[in-house]
Amino acid sequence: MFEKLEVFRMAHAMAVHAGEKQAVTAQNVANSDTPDYQARDVIPFSDTYSRDPANGGWGSQKATRQTHINGAAAGQTPDPIIDENGVGSPNGNTVSLENEMLKSLDAKRQHDRALAIYKSSLSILRATLSRS
Repeated sequence: MFEKLEVFRMAHAMAVHAGEKQAVTAQNVANSDTPDYQARDVIPFSDTYSRDPANGGWGSQKATRQTHINGAAAGQTPDPIIDENGVGSPNGNTVSLENEMLKSLDAKRQHDRALAIYKSSLSILRATLSRS
């Protein structure tokens, strides 16, 4: 019964996604002066989670061993995509520092939300175990 608690897996996946989003944002900020650099972003968590092979997503292939070819491993995040909303500067760079600050704040909020879900679920689980 307690082998697979979905809420803990979901909170972990949300925290991993927030970390990936923060890393992509940091890479965009680091390349804000690089000519012809295209700003990148990650797909929303809801799309990522529904496509995760552990949840039956990402098509029919699922890599359960290192020797599997073309399968997606459970918990693997998709590659960053080019942010199409970026407006190009004269040197061809599409990074907006203001947008990256907002994305960074969104990633922090998402990570805090994942921790709150985890802590709340853990306290509920402890309360139910102490009363039985």
